[in-house]
Amino acid sequence: MKTQTSTLFSELQETISSLPTVSEERKEVLQPLVNYIQEKLDNKEAINLNFICTHNSRRSHLSQVWAQTMAYYYQIPNVNTYSGGTEATAMNPTVVKTLVDNGFKIQQLSDGTNPIYAVKYADNTPSIIGFSKKYDDDFNPTSAFGAIMTCSQADEGCPFIAGADKRIPVTYEDPKLYDGTPSEKEKYLERSLQIASEMQYVFSSIKINL
Repeated sequence: MKTQTSTLFSELQETISSLPTVSEERKEVLQPLVNYIQEKLDNKEAINLNFICTHNSRRSHLSQVWAQTMAYYYQIPNVNTYSGGTEATAMNPTVVKTLVDNGFKIQQLSDGTNPIYAVKYADNTPSIIGFSKKYDDDFNPTSAFGAIMTCSQADEGCPFIAGADKRIPVTYEDPKLYDGTPSEKEKYLERSLQIASEMQYVFSSIKINL
């Protein structure tokens, strides 16, 4: 499996090289996502992944950013990642700080209650645009996408996602539980690295048939 190690930002490369391993239990949870991506790739179709959580503020953004990064890292073509919520709030500032600590370069493009951010993982690649939005926002795909449910509330509260050709639950504990506590920074980092390691597992499992 080829990787794009040379062009990732060096600090981000260091983060990826020391990610924790994925448990067998979580690999089972992730297998439907692996299968979905592999099927799309084999059929030479675009791989559109919309990561959905309740507020589109924390877990869905981390998942979107890490999935796009790992798709690039493992040279999986035609991957487009998105995120959305059952309601819109704002991309959490601690998520932004955590991603910067992980090695991403982030530029804030707008102010206000729901700022827009440009997230970069390598030179000469398009930025990932991060802001809070509903999953069916015009910014996101309207059909032929996988709906990846990153929190149980959204998974249970949205039994039907219009336009999705598959919904896949890959849920994570909410780091919001630690907001305003001495453990806040540590828990956000922990969640980011868990999601990173799992997205690494997913995309490293994809077989490119030349």
